[in-house]
Amino acid sequence: MIFSTPLQGFAQDLAAYRIFHSTGRPADFSRLVEEVQQADVVFFGELHGNPIAHRLQLALARALHAKNPQLQLAMEMFEADNQLVLDEYLQGLIPEKHLLSEAKVWPGYPTDYKPLLDFAREQGLPVIASNIPRRYANLVYRQGLEALDSLSAEARRWIAPLPIVVDLQLPGYQAMLHSMGGHGNPASSENLVKAQAIKDATMAHFILQHLEKGKILHLNGAYHSKNREGIVWYLLQQQPELRIATITTLEQQGVKKLEKANRNTADFILVVQEKVQ
Repeated sequence: MIFSTPLQGFAQDLAAYRIFHSTGRPADFSRLVEEVQQADVVFFGELHGNPIAHRLQLALARALHAKNPQLQLAMEMFEADNQLVLDEYLQGLIPEKHLLSEAKVWPGYPTDYKPLLDFAREQGLPVIASNIPRRYANLVYRQGLEALDSLSAEARRWIAPLPIVVDLQLPGYQAMLHSMGGHGNPASSENLVKAQAIKDATMAHFILQHLEKGKILHLNGAYHSKNREGIVWYLLQQQPELRIATITTLEQQGVKKLEKANRNTADFILVVQEKVQ
Protein backbone atom coordinates (compact mmCIF):
# COMPACT_ATOMS: atom_id res chain seq x y z
CA MET A 1 0.00 0.00 0.00
CA ILE A 2 2.91 2.34 0.72
CA PHE A 3 4.22 1.99 -2.78
CA SER A 4 0.96 2.43 -4.71
CA THR A 5 -0.91 5.06 -2.69
CA PRO A 6 1.52 7.00 -0.51
CA LEU A 7 -0.76 10.03 -0.29
CA GLN A 8 -3.97 8.66 1.13
CA GLY A 9 -6.17 11.61 1.97
CA PHE A 10 -5.03 13.55 -1.11
CA ALA A 11 -6.70 13.49 -4.50
CA GLN A 12 -6.16 9.97 -5.79
CA ASP A 13 -6.87 11.06 -9.37
CA LEU A 14 -3.50 12.85 -9.37
CA ALA A 15 -5.12 16.25 -9.72
CA ALA A 16 -2.78 17.67 -7.10
CA TYR A 17 0.54 16.12 -8.08
CA ARG A 18 2.39 13.90 -10.55
CA ILE A 19 5.80 12.24 -10.62
CA PHE A 20 8.00 12.30 -13.72
CA HIS A 21 11.33 10.90 -14.81
CA SER A 22 13.94 13.53 -15.64
CA THR A 23 13.01 13.45 -19.32
CA GLY A 24 9.34 14.15 -18.66
CA ARG A 25 8.14 10.55 -18.93
CA PRO A 26 5.45 9.82 -16.33
CA ALA A 27 6.50 7.70 -13.36
CA ASP A 28 4.83 6.37 -10.25
CA PHE A 29 5.95 6.05 -6.68
CA SER A 30 6.82 2.35 -6.93
CA ARG A 31 9.14 3.02 -9.87
CA LEU A 32 10.77 5.88 -8.00
CA VAL A 33 11.44 3.63 -4.99
CA GLU A 34 12.82 0.84 -7.17
CA GLU A 35 15.30 3.10 -8.90
CA VAL A 36 16.51 5.33 -6.07
CA GLN A 37 17.16 2.41 -3.72
CA GLN A 38 20.23 1.60 -5.81
CA ALA A 39 21.89 4.85 -4.71
CA ASP A 40 24.23 5.47 -1.79
CA VAL A 41 22.62 8.82 -1.11
CA VAL A 42 19.10 9.88 -2.05
CA PHE A 43 18.24 13.57 -2.02
CA PHE A 44 14.63 14.65 -1.67
CA GLY A 45 14.44 18.34 -2.48
CA GLU A 46 11.27 19.79 -1.03
CA LEU A 47 9.31 23.00 -1.26
CA HIS A 48 9.24 23.97 2.39
CA GLY A 49 5.71 23.66 3.76
CA ASN A 50 4.31 21.70 0.83
CA PRO A 51 2.22 18.88 2.37
CA ILE A 52 2.47 16.61 -0.66
CA ALA A 53 6.27 16.66 -0.60
CA HIS A 54 6.30 15.98 3.13
CA ARG A 55 3.94 13.02 2.84
CA LEU A 56 6.02 11.56 0.04
CA GLN A 57 9.18 11.99 2.10
CA LEU A 58 7.67 9.91 4.89
CA ALA A 59 6.42 7.30 2.41
CA LEU A 60 9.86 7.11 0.81
CA ALA A 61 11.57 6.74 4.18
CA ARG A 62 9.25 3.84 5.02
CA ALA A 63 9.78 2.19 1.63
CA LEU A 64 13.57 2.52 1.65
CA HIS A 65 13.77 1.28 5.24
CA ALA A 66 11.74 -1.80 4.31
CA LYS A 67 14.44 -2.66 1.77
CA ASN A 68 17.44 -1.24 3.65
CA PRO A 69 17.24 -1.77 7.43
CA GLN A 70 20.43 0.28 7.90
CA LEU A 71 18.83 3.36 6.34
CA GLN A 72 19.82 6.71 7.84
CA LEU A 73 17.89 9.94 7.59
CA ALA A 74 19.68 13.27 7.28
CA MET A 75 17.95 16.63 7.43
CA GLU A 76 18.79 20.21 6.53
CA MET A 77 16.14 21.16 9.10
CA PHE A 78 18.40 20.31 12.03
CA GLU A 79 21.71 22.07 12.64
CA ALA A 80 24.80 20.07 13.42
CA ASP A 81 25.30 21.49 16.91
CA ASN A 82 21.87 20.13 17.85
CA GLN A 83 22.89 16.52 17.13
CA LEU A 84 23.20 15.62 20.81
CA VAL A 85 19.72 16.79 21.79
CA LEU A 86 18.28 15.17 18.65
CA ASP A 87 19.94 11.86 19.53
CA GLU A 88 18.70 12.06 23.09
CA TYR A 89 15.15 12.57 21.87
CA LEU A 90 15.33 9.71 19.38
CA GLN A 91 16.70 7.41 22.08
CA GLY A 92 13.80 8.28 24.39
CA LEU A 93 16.05 9.95 26.96
CA ILE A 94 14.28 13.32 26.83
CA PRO A 95 10.67 14.33 26.07
CA GLU A 96 9.71 16.20 22.92
CA LYS A 97 9.27 19.47 24.82
CA HIS A 98 13.01 19.54 25.43
CA LEU A 99 13.74 18.92 21.77
CA LEU A 100 11.44 21.81 20.89
CA SER A 101 12.96 24.16 23.44
CA GLU A 102 16.63 23.30 22.99
CA ALA A 103 16.98 22.55 19.27
CA LYS A 104 16.39 25.21 16.65
CA VAL A 105 13.26 23.50 15.35
CA TRP A 106 11.67 24.94 12.20
CA PRO A 107 8.16 26.46 12.43
CA GLY A 108 6.65 23.69 10.29
CA TYR A 109 7.94 20.93 12.55
CA PRO A 110 4.59 19.61 13.90
CA THR A 111 3.15 18.83 10.46
CA ASP A 112 6.22 18.60 8.23
CA TYR A 113 8.99 16.87 10.20
CA LYS A 114 7.57 15.38 13.38
CA PRO A 115 6.09 12.40 11.46
CA LEU A 116 9.57 11.61 10.11
CA LEU A 117 11.14 11.81 13.56
CA ASP A 118 8.34 9.66 14.98
CA PHE A 119 9.07 7.03 12.34
CA ALA A 120 12.81 7.20 12.99
CA ARG A 121 12.23 6.88 16.73
CA GLU A 122 9.91 3.89 16.30
CA GLN A 123 12.34 2.08 14.01
CA GLY A 124 15.58 3.06 15.70
CA LEU A 125 16.84 4.96 12.64
CA PRO A 126 19.60 7.52 13.13
CA VAL A 127 18.84 11.07 12.04
CA ILE A 128 21.79 13.22 11.02
CA ALA A 129 21.55 16.93 11.78
CA SER A 130 23.44 18.01 8.68
CA ASN A 131 23.09 21.78 8.43
CA ILE A 132 25.57 24.41 9.54
CA PRO A 133 24.56 26.37 12.64
CA ARG A 134 22.77 29.39 11.26
CA ARG A 135 24.96 31.82 13.21
CA TYR A 136 27.96 30.73 11.16
CA ALA A 137 26.14 31.04 7.84
CA ASN A 138 25.11 34.52 8.96
CA LEU A 139 28.73 35.28 9.82
CA VAL A 140 29.73 34.42 6.25
CA TYR A 141 26.95 36.66 4.90
CA ARG A 142 28.14 39.59 7.03
CA GLN A 143 31.90 39.18 6.82
CA GLY A 144 32.74 36.62 4.13
CA LEU A 145 34.25 33.15 4.24
CA GLU A 146 37.45 34.49 5.80
CA ALA A 147 35.56 35.16 9.03
CA LEU A 148 35.32 31.42 9.63
CA ASP A 149 39.08 31.35 10.22
CA SER A 150 38.52 33.18 13.50
CA LEU A 151 36.29 30.44 14.91
CA SER A 152 37.53 28.19 17.69
CA ALA A 153 38.35 24.53 17.11
CA GLU A 154 35.15 23.65 18.99
CA ALA A 155 33.05 25.82 16.67
CA ARG A 156 34.68 24.33 13.58
CA ARG A 157 33.37 20.90 14.56
CA TRP A 158 29.98 21.99 13.19
CA ILE A 159 31.06 23.13 9.72
CA ALA A 160 32.84 21.63 6.73
CA PRO A 161 36.65 21.59 6.99
CA LEU A 162 38.33 24.85 6.04
CA PRO A 163 39.24 26.22 3.59
CA ILE A 164 36.02 25.86 1.66
CA VAL A 165 36.04 26.37 -2.10
CA VAL A 166 33.02 28.16 -3.56
CA ASP A 167 32.59 28.11 -7.34
CA LEU A 168 30.48 31.18 -8.01
CA GLN A 169 30.26 30.17 -11.68
CA LEU A 170 28.01 27.21 -10.95
CA PRO A 171 24.66 27.87 -12.66
CA GLY A 172 22.66 27.69 -9.42
CA TYR A 173 24.86 30.22 -7.67
CA GLN A 174 24.91 32.40 -10.77
CA ALA A 175 21.11 32.34 -10.85
CA MET A 176 21.04 33.51 -7.24
CA LEU A 177 23.37 36.37 -8.04
CA HIS A 178 21.31 37.38 -11.06
CA SER A 179 18.10 37.23 -9.03
CA MET A 180 19.45 40.08 -6.95
CA GLY A 181 19.44 42.21 -10.07
CA GLY A 182 22.67 43.95 -9.24
CA HIS A 183 21.06 45.75 -6.32
CA GLY A 184 23.12 46.56 -3.23
CA ASN A 185 26.77 45.94 -2.52
CA PRO A 186 28.28 43.34 -4.92
CA ALA A 187 30.36 41.96 -2.05
CA SER A 188 27.20 41.45 0.03
CA SER A 189 25.56 39.67 -2.90
CA GLU A 190 28.51 37.32 -3.25
CA ASN A 191 28.54 36.73 0.49
CA LEU A 192 24.88 35.72 0.39
CA VAL A 193 25.74 33.07 -2.19
CA LYS A 194 28.76 31.99 -0.15
CA ALA A 195 26.51 31.64 2.89
CA GLN A 196 24.37 29.25 0.85
CA ALA A 197 27.47 27.42 -0.31
CA ILE A 198 28.75 26.92 3.23
CA LYS A 199 25.43 25.23 3.99
CA ASP A 200 25.86 22.96 0.97
CA ALA A 201 29.46 22.13 1.86
CA THR A 202 28.58 21.40 5.48
CA MET A 203 25.66 19.14 4.60
CA ALA A 204 27.93 17.24 2.21
CA HIS A 205 30.54 16.94 4.96
CA PHE A 206 28.18 15.35 7.46
CA ILE A 207 26.74 13.02 4.84
CA LEU A 208 30.23 11.75 4.06
CA GLN A 209 30.98 11.27 7.74
CA HIS A 210 28.10 8.81 8.08
CA LEU A 211 28.05 7.03 4.72
CA GLU A 212 29.91 3.93 5.89
CA LYS A 213 27.03 3.18 8.28
CA GLY A 214 24.47 2.76 5.48
CA LYS A 215 22.34 4.40 2.82
CA ILE A 216 21.29 8.00 3.51
CA LEU A 217 18.04 9.72 2.63
CA HIS A 218 18.73 13.45 2.85
CA LEU A 219 15.88 15.96 3.08
CA ASN A 220 16.54 19.52 2.02
CA GLY A 221 15.11 22.47 0.19
CA ALA A 222 14.98 21.77 -3.54
CA TYR A 223 17.53 24.50 -4.24
CA HIS A 224 20.28 22.59 -2.43
CA SER A 225 20.25 19.57 -4.76
CA LYS A 226 18.49 20.73 -7.93
CA ASN A 227 20.43 20.08 -11.14
CA ARG A 228 22.90 18.00 -9.08
CA GLU A 229 24.48 21.17 -7.78
CA GLY A 230 24.73 22.46 -4.22
CA ILE A 231 25.24 19.56 -1.81
CA VAL A 232 25.62 17.07 -4.67
CA TRP A 233 28.42 19.10 -6.25
CA TYR A 234 30.37 19.14 -2.98
CA LEU A 235 29.87 15.41 -2.47
CA LEU A 236 31.13 14.57 -5.94
CA GLN A 237 34.20 16.77 -5.52
CA GLN A 238 35.32 14.40 -2.77
CA GLN A 239 33.84 11.08 -3.90
CA PRO A 240 33.06 11.18 -7.64
CA GLU A 241 32.17 7.48 -7.61
CA LEU A 242 29.22 7.94 -5.26
CA ARG A 243 25.87 6.70 -6.50
CA ILE A 244 23.49 9.60 -6.02
CA ALA A 245 19.78 9.83 -6.79
CA THR A 246 17.90 13.11 -6.75
CA ILE A 247 14.25 14.01 -6.39
CA THR A 248 13.10 17.59 -6.70
CA THR A 249 9.78 19.29 -6.08
CA LEU A 250 8.44 22.12 -8.20
CA GLU A 251 5.19 23.92 -8.93
CA GLN A 252 3.42 24.20 -12.28
CA GLN A 253 0.05 25.64 -13.29
CA GLY A 254 -0.89 22.14 -14.42
CA VAL A 255 0.52 18.80 -13.36
CA LYS A 256 -0.40 16.52 -16.26
CA LYS A 257 2.76 17.24 -18.25
CA LEU A 258 6.26 18.25 -17.22
CA GLU A 259 7.19 21.55 -18.84
CA LYS A 260 10.35 21.48 -20.94
CA ALA A 261 12.07 24.08 -18.76
CA ASN A 262 11.70 21.76 -15.77
CA ARG A 263 13.12 18.62 -17.35
CA ASN A 264 16.47 17.18 -16.28
CA THR A 265 16.46 19.04 -12.98
CA ALA A 266 16.56 15.74 -11.05
CA ASP A 267 16.28 12.00 -11.60
CA PHE A 268 12.65 12.22 -10.49
CA ILE A 269 10.52 15.33 -10.43
CA LEU A 270 7.52 15.79 -8.18
CA VAL A 271 5.21 18.35 -9.77
CA VAL A 272 2.61 19.94 -7.53
CA GLN A 273 -0.20 22.27 -8.43
CA GLU A 274 0.86 25.89 -8.30
CA LYS A 275 -0.89 27.84 -5.56
CA VAL A 276 -3.50 30.32 -6.68
CA GLN A 277 -2.85 33.71 -5.09
